[in-house]
Amino acid sequence: MNRLIRTVALSLPVLALAACTVNPATGKRSFTTFMSPADEQVVGREEHPKILEQSGGAYGDRDLGAYVRNVGQLLARVSETPDLSYTFTVLNDPKVNAFALPGGYVYVTRGLLALADNEAEMAGVLAHEIGHVVARHTAERYSQAVAANLGLTVLGVLGSAAGVPTGLGSLASFGAQAYLQGFSREQELEADMLAVRYMTGAGYDPRAMISFLRKLQGHDALEAALSGKREAADRFHIMSTHPRTADRIARAIELAKVRPAAKPRVGRDVYLARIDGMVFGDPPKQGIRKGRVFVHPQLAIRFTVPPGFVMVNTPGQVVARGPGGAAIAFDMKRGPAARRVRSLPAYLVRDWGSRLSLRAVERITINGMEAATGRDRLQTRAGPRDVRLLAIRDRPDRIYRFLFITPPSLTARLTNEFKRTTYSFRRLSPQEASSIQPLRLDVVTVRPGDTAKVLAARMPLGKFSLAWFETLNGLGGGRPLVPGRKVKVVVE
Repeated sequence: MNRLIRTVALSLPVLALAACTVNPATGKRSFTTFMSPADEQVVGREEHPKILEQSGGAYGDRDLGAYVRNVGQLLARVSETPDLSYTFTVLNDPKVNAFALPGGYVYVTRGLLALADNEAEMAGVLAHEIGHVVARHTAERYSQAVAANLGLTVLGVLGSAAGVPTGLGSLASFGAQAYLQGFSREQELEADMLAVRYMTGAGYDPRAMISFLRKLQGHDALEAALSGKREAADRFHIMSTHPRTADRIARAIELAKVRPAAKPRVGRDVYLARIDGMVFGDPPKQGIRKGRVFVHPQLAIRFTVPPGFVMVNTPGQVVARGPGGAAIAFDMKRGPAARRVRSLPAYLVRDWGSRLSLRAVERITINGMEAATGRDRLQTRAGPRDVRLLAIRDRPDRIYRFLFITPPSLTARLTNEFKRTTYSFRRLSPQEASSIQPLRLDVVTVRPGDTAKVLAARMPLGKFSLAWFETLNGLGGGRPLVPGRKVKVVVE
């Protein structure tokens, strides 16, 4: 058995070389032996529902979905795989992201569509993802991973009795997240070169990829500022999965060696008309931030954070970051676990705050709801921090939780502001909850006298309204607005 294993292992390089095929799109030999085109179809079909579940589902605007699908099909028809059954989906996700699964499943988020300025920029994103599909980059990565682990697909026939693990050889075990990991620099360049080819073939100017990349970089900086981490915003967004620069895209345009379209299609007016009214930011089922106010129509609650605090809303919690390292975290305990709680003060001491030495634990009432609070001082890597826990019981199966954190030097100054946040928490009436609408994009025409500050002041995005206005419209450096030009604003 050991001799057979050694023989197979030594033969793998020869098998790998023999298994390399020339990709008709890139003209290069690629090692894809462990994921066939049929396998890619299976992977895409099986992982597609998981992507929808993880990303908030498909965005509900059918006309917008059809528009994106038509542009995608236009690009696919000029690719090397025009007969592949592509599926283009707009995800109901506020993050700026785009990716593709094997088998022709291409995704863009409504967050990305809000950032793009015209059809050509959107087409550049779709063409890049089509490039990854046509070049079979995921099949390459998967096959290399299998080969690097001693060719587990080949050795799997020997059985577990040989002592060889077989998990990686399973397409099912690879998982959606593995398919969406970042590609190599060479693969990104190939996808860009193919995107240039497809955009030009469909009548677009490939330089739109460069203009959109600059918007992505501006958005990345804004997200970092919003999160309170200048060095990184969200680890899963298009800039992390597609690390590219304007120079690299310009290089791809040069290497593609295609003749530009005589009258390239831009499609700004039609694109802005399509995204006019599109939901912006948080989906209602996750709660909605409106400046310093957080409202949740399904839970029927609302609260307000102090001036100077900026909220970040995730599926699991809301975090508001303030000056000097102060922060507020909000989440909830629900279901049977909440029902088992008989005493909120005991819950603070024995459960939620069991690792703390809570002091001044007391019962309070907040807008007719029972609550309990307690405080402690912790030593952290960043120095001492004062913490206060607040638990509010809305109903037997719901306990809402606030965690207030301050450096000791700011505790006294923020105490009253935190109390205001505490007592701002209240239930919404059925009428109030049903009247809550998500934020939306509104495309307006610049009038004489309009400035970025004037238009941004109408946006319910707090102190970052101006930054959002400039980012959404690709502005910067104090450039004046042009009367008669259309711009995007965010409205309630």
